[in-house]
Amino acid sequence: MDPRLQRRVQRYGWDKAVEHYEAFWRRQLQPAQDCLLRTADLKPGERVADIACGTGLVTLPAAEAVGADGAIVATDISQKMVDDLQRRAGERGLHHVSAERMDAEALKLDDASFDAALDALGLMYVPDPVQALREMHRVLKPGGRAVTAVWGARAACGWAEIFPIVDRRVESEVCPMFFQLGTRNAVEIGFREAGFQAIVSERLSVTLQYESDEDALGAAFAGGPVALAYSRFDDAVRDGAHAEYLASIAPFRSGHGYRIPGEFVITRGLRGD
Repeated sequence: MDPRLQRRVQRYGWDKAVEHYEAFWRRQLQPAQDCLLRTADLKPGERVADIACGTGLVTLPAAEAVGADGAIVATDISQKMVDDLQRRAGERGLHHVSAERMDAEALKLDDASFDAALDALGLMYVPDPVQALREMHRVLKPGGRAVTAVWGARAACGWAEIFPIVDRRVESEVCPMFFQLGTRNAVEIGFREAGFQAIVSERLSVTLQYESDEDALGAAFAGGPVALAYSRFDDAVRDGAHAEYLASIAPFRSGHGYRIPGEFVITRGLRGD
């Protein structure tokens, strides 16, 4: 996919997904996000960049960790995600959080100005993830750390058929690089290419729990990365996609719901200098 088109698909796709995202994904993503925050080990008074912030599932606990003497600068390619996060931060009185729409590959942030840079499940959507990592490296102070989370290997993610199911109906690759970063040590290689040192990585196996067909379908289609394509399906196409996806996750049926395996990769690197 052309990088400009990919960015456009992601920008407007996440604009579509914002109203469904937390309802369908908060619980499922929490193990990865908690692991990322533990690995980042944020301290009071630190200045943190949260890239691909979404609705703030990592941003807001990070803001609580650094406290009012710290600062969080959150960025996302989706303006509606940024607006939603800013609202949530305001409701919690977290006035040291600011949010702005930015491209992860070209951050409008000063060099060497952050103690930590985070990216929770955003790198898979970036046309050039190594360039995004270079930008994280650039904005870190010497000794600063970057921590990322990505989905793991395709074979370890029981919901992975969502992409070919949608691709067959839109005749294009919705997320062409989605599982590449979760393969072997791809993220660690990207960190090295971006200039990071002391790189460590771990794999985290999880179970995604959905209580009904409706919950599983909502997460896969309306609340995730295929939301833009899905919004253009007519009723017949939508019904067919739903049936095919439910068939793909049928082995993980548990009572009226589903227990679907998943995997994340959490990686940390330090800026040397």
